[in-house]
Amino acid sequence: MTRPLDIAYSPCPNDTFVFDAWAHGRVPGAPELAVTFADIDVTNGMAERGEFDVLKVSYAVLPWVLEEYALLPCGGALGRGCGPLVLTRGGGDAAGLAGKTVAVPSERSTAYLLFRLWAAAEVPGGVGEIVVLPFHEIMPAVRDGKVDAGLVIHEARFTYGNYGLTCLADMGEHWERTTGLPIPLGAIIAKRSLGEEMLRRLADAARTSVRMAWDDPEASRPYVLGHAQEMDPAVADQHIGLYVNEFTADLGEHGYAAVRGLLTRAAAEGLVPPLGPDALAFV
Repeated sequence: MTRPLDIAYSPCPNDTFVFDAWAHGRVPGAPELAVTFADIDVTNGMAERGEFDVLKVSYAVLPWVLEEYALLPCGGALGRGCGPLVLTRGGGDAAGLAGKTVAVPSERSTAYLLFRLWAAAEVPGGVGEIVVLPFHEIMPAVRDGKVDAGLVIHEARFTYGNYGLTCLADMGEHWERTTGLPIPLGAIIAKRSLGEEMLRRLADAARTSVRMAWDDPEASRPYVLGHAQEMDPAVADQHIGLYVNEFTADLGEHGYAAVRGLLTRAAAEGLVPPLGPDALAFV
């Protein structure tokens, strides 16, 4: 009997919504999965070490892993109006961040690349020290004055007001305004060694799973809320509405252009290695 494929994705509502039908055996003919939950900074490290068959990772990590892994054309997170935010205690402007300490969730995250591209254009002389913190610790650190600003992702865009913080800048707004492209956030990758036929089956399963979730959102609700870390159900719904969209079902021309655009610009700034011409090709 074929073993289940090892997959790791986050417990965030968008991932559990996308993978619910597949993880629970409701996608006809889909490969069986053995699921591990891990935050995306952890799965990025797993990918760099070649662990697991299938992973949800940051697009930012692709230049380091695409020799071993293929980018699936579906299942990930891109969108509009859903970018990371830079938060401060007292407002201000981009120039005020010059030389200041900024907390970020990871230096191998798409959020970090978007932040660095924004800062290169908008912060004269650049920011100061970068401190890496788990994303749930960033808003308290800004509130308590441990850092001058914080880069936040996910549901924090809906809850930062609870910490008395102000949005200094929206990285996604800057990206969309300067490129016209959707914001690339998280990718689904699978080991090339699984073979082309299996990679196509994985893509088909991911695409079917998200469409089943759209067709019957209530079916995924126990899975979503059971892993949402006590998140308010209304916030979970906002989270899903923002991060699960047409690009989740199929990257398409604009999705691939967004990924290439991000990684090309980041390579030009020396933030990631350059990609080869066919690095993003599926099979």
